[in-house]
Amino acid sequence: MFRRTFWFTAGAAAGVWATTKVNRKIKQLTPESLAAQAANKAVDAGHRLKDFALDVRAGMAQREAELGEALGLETPPDPELPAQRRLAAIEYITEHSHHSYNRNEDH
Repeated sequence: MFRRTFWFTAGAAAGVWATTKVNRKIKQLTPESLAAQAANKAVDAGHRLKDFALDVRAGMAQREAELGEALGLETPPDPELPAQRRLAAIEYITEHSHHSYNRNEDH
């Protein structure tokens, strides 16, 4: 008798657990839930992309400073200038302060 009661209770508990698990999964697969999950992942991807862009920008500034130091440019780039304008300024200074070694320019 106790054996039957034990197995009946165990089966009922397993049924309740499985039903709860299935209902949770069904709620996760509703269109609203899927849209919310996609939106959260898109926001997370945007944050990772922004962090990557900031890391790249910091690396560019560091490398630019290293190149300026190696080329003997004494004026540090103005941090308020956008990166492309700083690059153009460095290229202009480099063109006008050093002799070009391009063989094609002689002919």
